[in-house]
This record gives sequence, structure tokens and C-alpha cells, in this order.
Amino acid sequence: MAGYRRRTPEELLLSISKIHRGRLKIYVGAVSGSGKTYHMLLEGHALKQQGIEVVVCAVSTKRRPETVEQLEGLERIPSIHWHKGDVEKKDLNLDAILERNPEVVLVDGLAHENRPDAKFPTRLEDIQFLLSNGISVITTVNVYELEGVTELAQKLTGIEAECTVSADLLELADEVQLIDVSPETILTRLNEGRLRNIQDPALLKRGNLGKLRELSLRLMAEGVNESLEKYREEQGFFGPSGAGERILVAAQYHWNASIYIRRGQQIAKRLGGDLQVVVFADTSQEPTKERDDFKKSILQLTEKVDAGFREIAVNSRRQVPSALIKYAMLINATRIVMGHSKQTREQEFWQGSIAGSVLKHMRNIDVFFMADRAANEGERVLPTMRKSSSKQTSEPYRRLSTQEVEKKIERIRRGKFKVYVGAAPGAGKSYMMLREGNDLLRRNIDVVIGLMETHDRAETLVQAGKLELVPRLTIDQDGTLYSEMDVAAIIARNPEVVLIDELAHANAPGSRNKQRYEDVQEILNAGISVIATMNVHHLESLKDAVEQITGTAVEETVPDSILRLADEVELIDVSPDTLRQRIQEGHIYKPEDVEGALCGFFKTGNLIALRELALREIADDVDERLESWERNGSLRGPARRHESIFVAVTLSERAERLIRRGFRIAHRLKADWHVHYVQTEVGPNEEQRIEELKELTARLGGTFEVERVSSHSAVPDALLAKANALKSTQIILGQSGRGFWSKLRNKPVVDTILREGRHMDVLVVADFNPNIALGDE
Repeated sequence: MAGYRRRTPEELLLSISKIHRGRLKIYVGAVSGSGKTYHMLLEGHALKQQGIEVVVCAVSTKRRPETVEQLEGLERIPSIHWHKGDVEKKDLNLDAILERNPEVVLVDGLAHENRPDAKFPTRLEDIQFLLSNGISVITTVNVYELEGVTELAQKLTGIEAECTVSADLLELADEVQLIDVSPETILTRLNEGRLRNIQDPALLKRGNLGKLRELSLRLMAEGVNESLEKYREEQGFFGPSGAGERILVAAQYHWNASIYIRRGQQIAKRLGGDLQVVVFADTSQEPTKERDDFKKSILQLTEKVDAGFREIAVNSRRQVPSALIKYAMLINATRIVMGHSKQTREQEFWQGSIAGSVLKHMRNIDVFFMADRAANEGERVLPTMRKSSSKQTSEPYRRLSTQEVEKKIERIRRGKFKVYVGAAPGAGKSYMMLREGNDLLRRNIDVVIGLMETHDRAETLVQAGKLELVPRLTIDQDGTLYSEMDVAAIIARNPEVVLIDELAHANAPGSRNKQRYEDVQEILNAGISVIATMNVHHLESLKDAVEQITGTAVEETVPDSILRLADEVELIDVSPDTLRQRIQEGHIYKPEDVEGALCGFFKTGNLIALRELALREIADDVDERLESWERNGSLRGPARRHESIFVAVTLSERAERLIRRGFRIAHRLKADWHVHYVQTEVGPNEEQRIEELKELTARLGGTFEVERVSSHSAVPDALLAKANALKSTQIILGQSGRGFWSKLRNKPVVDTILREGRHMDVLVVADFNPNIALGDE
């Protein structure tokens, strides 16, 4: 185990130096006004209450009332004021801080250039000096002030950073926390006069706010992914974590390699993952100029699309499958992209099939076979951007249909819906919901608490403040008493806003609705606005990923459409170490439950992976909203080709996994999607199972159909016929578990579709086995 490995002398020296060095925490936000300084000062107060010496220096309130209020009660060390042109600047007073020698100093604006005669040219160097003197620092930075993000931010928004710091600094920090805030919240703060002294007006454009927000979410997700991979490596774990996507394109030195890589790039972009390319070079063949030219062009392309590249030498074609599987597992790939085989069945039998061998031995990694469209479309596989239709061009003048008018009126009447999302219990969602409720109350908006789960957390109870609480409804079910939210009482009370905790909660038997999210929909339809909370692992489509990460099956879920219904979604980010510390201090669970939580769901690896999952999910949500706001808003790029997803299922326990995967792919591609089950005979409880799958498909917004055939051998032909009739562009199948003799007796489904459905993309979803290790077959 990694924990018993002897440390190198360098590692020992580094560990010793860290003991004497101060701790660095960085709050990251999309823009000024996102709340970084507020949260930094809030943490300063919390540390002070714990008896830790905290001082403040070079913190600018910008005359924001909540920031001024948070500064009260904290010891301030005067900063050094100077002017750069007409702009007043504040530098750290290093001598005064060293003389005071506090345990922690709170410093605003990490990206800052000091006055010409200062001890160090930048604030970053000031902070490094303080850290080396054993003083811990908590500071703030905007995402566009980080090198590596600066250029992309300027390209997307036109915003230039006055000063920048290296993005590598985030890796060196002991803790990094994202303060996520929606563009709507920023614009509301602006309209209320709470944001002042923002010099660049481009920062306050809705689209730019969205783009910078997505950049900050994705940057954090990448950083979390690196820490997750490092943690898993130290613990000896292999294979995909279940949190992020890593696409591996298997190519060769051939003209079609660029097509595969481009397709891999599209998939990686839409899934928010990174891209790797592997080429297998046959050492038994003599090098040629043509192959060298192909290699040069592939290297140029991989650099252009920001993909990793690896060449692996093999002695023969038959070595490719095992080498591909080994490398995919080594880099924790989640999906392999490769071309359809063009061999006949006889050729595959005598020469061996790369695709067949990969599918036979692959574990925990999906395989995507890219459609061969050359026969119909020539060599151009990637489509060009479609022109807008005349219908879209004349949209402002087109008369709305009766249904469209009713839908718009319903939207206007419905209450506003905001959701705070966290990676795990205890992240601070309820605290932030109650804080916003109190802010609204102070502005004379009628706010009540519809349902609050405090779990006996003192800080949450205090945050409830003067908010009115609607009493719960007691339900007597066969002598057992349940306490649930009183929907009727809330609607009768008719407040402007209601606060509702734990959106995914399943209501007690006999309740008005089965789940709390249905209660929320009813309240919204009554014209009452709702601010709610939920954890990301309760999203229906993430159920399989969460089970893969934590080993725990999530029982209570909400359909993904709930997040799409929300007018605003904000992530409450918290580091795994902070969350585990909260548990140990008894802020989340009772003392007798702490040890079980830390060894179970709240293991460090689980929390890192769930944090990455949450960051990526909210980034994708931001991207979808950007795309709906403006044509070129999406950072991932539009889904330019019309797609139709066809999911083929059996009645096995793997069916739900395929349906959820179909939904997630269809949602990212903005595609229609269909689930199809081909029935050969009616077995016991089969109708009940079909109804379960129908219900899940409908819950996620797809269509489910059942088709009867006379024998198992007719199944693949029936699936292909239906997929073609629906003009499907991608078929999703489960990994076949049938053996050699079974395939001889009945026409194999996966093999047949791969051979006869080459005009479509085919995704074979792997079964997940958490016990598979590198080298296992």
C-alpha cells in the first residue's frame, strides 16, 4: 500500500518545510461582486471565534454594505495607500504585519502590482514572504486574472486583466474554494446599487458573466480531477473514477486518423472531458515517407485540439487489442473512440477482429464505434454549421400558436425557481438558502420557510433568523406518524418566496405528492417563487456514476429536468478536507455517527470525485443556458448535426444504466432519443419490469417502445430496422455477456449491429465492476 512506502529525502524535506510554512487558501470567483471577499471575511470571523488570531489588511469594501458589515469586529492593519494615475491602490504593510505576527491575515486581490518602491513587485510575492514566515493567508482572485485563462477569457469576452498570476498557484495552495454565483444574481446586485467601482462595463454583460462563470467551474473541475487522480494513484485504485470523462481515440497513421481525432474532440467537448490519442505502430513494417507525413500531421492536429498523444509499438495486428485495453486502463479512460471494422465475417474469423477482442476483454470502459459515412457523404465526416432556417430568421414576426401563447403565459404566471446545489451533505446549501431568505426579508419581500432540515446544526438554526416557519403537516399512516411539508398551507399563506430544503426527498405514504420536487412544482404553478437545495448525487442521470464513485446506491432522485426548470442554479463549493473537518467537529452528524460517515460516504476519495462531478454538472448547465442566450455563447460549441439516439435494452438490471446514459448523451447533443425493447416471449413479472423502464424513460423525457418478434435471432434485425426507421445517428447497447456457443445458436446482437449498422455511431456501454484492477481480464 502507498501509505507504507518510505519517503524520499526530498519528500521528507518538503514535509518538514510545510510544518513551518503558513497555510494558503484562495477564494476564486468569476468576477468582482461574486462574494469572494464576503466569504473570506465570514471565514475570518469563524476562525476568530475559535480563538485564532486573525487580522485584515488591504481589503477593499468598495462601499458594499454587506462587506462593510463583515469587516466590523476584525482587527485591521492599515494598508499603504498610493495612486496609479487617478486610481487609488492599497499595498500590504509587510513590516506592520510581521511585527503583529498574527496566525492568519486576510488579503484581497491576489492579482495586484505593488507600488514602484515596494519590497516586492507583486502581492503574490508579498504573500509568499508571509507564508515563509509562518503566517497563514486567505486571499481572493478572479478567474480571468489567472494565466492560462486570461487569453481565453479575453478572446471570449474582450475583457483584459490589469494584472495576472500563474494558474499553477492553485495547485500550490492548501485549499481552493470556488464562490459560484449566477449572472442573474450579479445583475440583481448591480440594479440594487450593491456593486460599485466596477471599471470594465463588459464585465456586467449577461453573456460575459456566464462565460466567465463556466470558465471558473471548468478550471476548478480540472484541478479537482488532478487531485482525484493523484489520490487514487496513492491508494492503488485503477480505472475510471466515475466523475470526469477521458476520451481515448485509437488511430493509425492513415488519412482517416484526423477524422477520428476530430470526432473524439467533439465528444470530449460535449462531455466536458479531456482528449487523448494513441497510435499503434507496427514494428514489423518498414517505415515509409507516407507514414512519416501522416505522423507529422497527426502530431500537429493533436497539439491544435489540445490532446495528449502516445505512440505504442506492436509486433503484429493481433497485439493491438490487448495493448489498447492496457493503455486505456492505465490512463483511466472512460471511453474509447475507434472506427468500425470493414472486415467480412469470414475475415474476422480467420484474421481476428480488433473490435471483437476489445469488446470481449474490455472492463469498465465504454467503446464508441464511429460511423462510416463515406459511402453517403464522401470523406467529409464532420458536418458544417447548418444555416438558420427562414423560420428562425423571421422569429420576431411569426404569429405564435395557441399552445405557444399558453406556454408563455404559464411561464409568466409561474413563480421564480432557484436551486442551490452541493456535492455532499454539509456543504452549506441550507445556510446559503437561509442567508438569501433573510436578505430578501430585509428588502421587504414576503419570505417564509416551507421546509427546513437543520439536522441540529447550530449555525443553520441561527441563520433562520426572523424568517417565518410554516408548520409541518402530520400524516398518520397505519398508526405511524410522519412529518412532511404542508403544501396546502403554503399555497394558502401565499408568500412571495418559500424556502424548501432537500428537493430529492421522498414523501411519506399518503402525502399529496410522491416526492418533494413535485410539491415544489405545484407551489411554483401557484405563482409562488421557490428557493430550494439539493445534492448533485440525487440527479437521476448521475445515479450510476455516483454508485460507481461511492459504492452506495442512491434511493431518492429527481429528474434532470428539474435543474432545467430552474431560473437559477448555484453551486456551493467546499473542499473535502473542510467537509471532513466539519463532520469531525460534529457540525453535520451526531458524535456516534461521525466515524461511520468518515469511513463510508464521506471518504476523501468519494468527496473529491463528487466535488468534480458537481463542478462539471453545473458547468454543463451554465453552458446550456449560454447557448440559449446567444448563438456563439457556448464554450463547448454547438451540437451542429441533427442527432437521434436509439437505446436498445433488455429487461436485465443493466437496462436503467443504458437509459440514463442515453438521456445524458441526448441531452448534451440536443437530440431526440428513443428506448426500444424487443420481446421474444412473455415471462413472469415481465410486464411490471417493462412498466418500470417505461416510467424511468418518461421521467427523463424519452419515448419507450416494445416490439414482439418470434425468436432471439430476429432481435438484431428488428433493432436495426427500428433504428433506421427513426433515422437514428447513434445506437447505444450494453456489453454482451453471451458466450461462444450462445452466439452460434442465435444471431448475436452486438456483433450484428456493428457489422450491419456501420452507417451509424455505435456506443457499447461497459458493465461496471469495481473490483477490476489493471491487468485483469
